[in-house]
Amino acid sequence: MEVKIFEMLNLINSRLDNIEKNIARIDEKLEFSIQLQRNHLIRTKNKEEITDEMILYGRPYNDLSPDQAYKIFNNANLDYIFLDVSAKNFNPISPIEGAIEIPFDELERRYSEIYSKTTPILIISAEGVTSIRASELLIKKGFFNVNNISGGHKFWPGHKRNNTSAPSDTPPRNMAV
Repeated sequence: MEVKIFEMLNLINSRLDNIEKNIARIDEKLEFSIQLQRNHLIRTKNKEEITDEMILYGRPYNDLSPDQAYKIFNNANLDYIFLDVSAKNFNPISPIEGAIEIPFDELERRYSEIYSKTTPILIISAEGVTSIRASELLIKKGFFNVNNISGGHKFWPGHKRNNTSAPSDTPPRNMAV
């Protein structure tokens, strides 16, 4: 009889542990959903682009084409942070002036070097894959306006222009601290 009581208590304890784990997972999902809604509200308040996909699929960051990002980069009236998360050994055709360079493998411990959580952040990497991971990491760290540059340095229009013609009339701003 006592053995059955202990077995029942162990079963109940096991089920309680599972319930607690499920509640913790639900809490994490709820917190992420609230953070995502705040992200979208801040973008809306600041009259910034928010795509249908961001809303419909719950994407916490925006994917920009290299041309879209280049227009932002060359607009002296826009405030943004440019973050290059390419590996240390990556050598782009030409460095992007004003970019904060933090390799992705160091971003977890160096993200505090990014001075604002609400200023739009344009993130680039060698081929645009690592910048997706960096976007997701920064969202988890509480950054609200994160923009991945699809294709990365491989398709960055500034590299092509720097190699084939004279520099642009509008010099990029230095946003690094």
